[in-house]
Amino acid sequence: MSLKIQHFVIFITLSLITSCRQGPVGLSKIESAQLPVDSALSKAEAIEAYILPYRERVKEVLDSTLAFAPKLITKEDGAYNTSAGNLMADILLSEASPIFKSRTGKKIDLVVLNHGGIRSVISKGNVSAKTAYEVMPFENSIAVVTMDGNAIMELAEFLSASGRAHPIAGMQIVLGSSGTIKSIRIGGKPLDTDRKYRVATSDYLVSGGDDMVFFKEAETIHNLNYLIRNAMIDYFRKVDTLKASVDDRFIKLK
Repeated sequence: MSLKIQHFVIFITLSLITSCRQGPVGLSKIESAQLPVDSALSKAEAIEAYILPYRERVKEVLDSTLAFAPKLITKEDGAYNTSAGNLMADILLSEASPIFKSRTGKKIDLVVLNHGGIRSVISKGNVSAKTAYEVMPFENSIAVVTMDGNAIMELAEFLSASGRAHPIAGMQIVLGSSGTIKSIRIGGKPLDTDRKYRVATSDYLVSGGDDMVFFKEAETIHNLNYLIRNAMIDYFRKVDTLKASVDDRFIKLK
């Protein structure tokens, strides 16, 4: 493992012990030196031998192939929705829905995540648990909030004005040529401002992260205590091939 810290400073404090007749002990001076931490340092073989089985087990768990990506999956391939964002949102809807249903008897209507939360592409080829750690390195867990239709409208207005392809699932936003919202559909039906909707997202966003302050309008918050990263790993284990593409869930008409 390479060390990013190049140097550290060791402070050596020297004190002069004087006789009782000369008064109490006091600080004489402070000296410092920079010691490089690099490949020139030799390994401690005893420590290496001790951690080796743990390192090998971690590699085995993280690097084992779980699925296959037939192409590059990235958050940079669309203006309003992206292949990586769509995959992430779809994973949450797939993996969180049965858990929430079993605990509450209710269904999740839609998913909203943040574009900045996706930290890596999924390269073409084998997909492993390590892939999930690269894409989602944060300890964010899935939370389901209940919001009324007006709050959902505020959410959609935020997404349309953000200029970023924040991931969504279970919801379609269509913008007119001028950029204003033309239609909002949830579960294939027009938004009903008199209805209550349950939105799956991350606990980070529920707390107002990434300026998503509309979540403060949530009537209830149900934390599933289920990491987004773990949901990804569970999903990877279920599928043979990842299917992710830019689609019409969030579009702007010409």
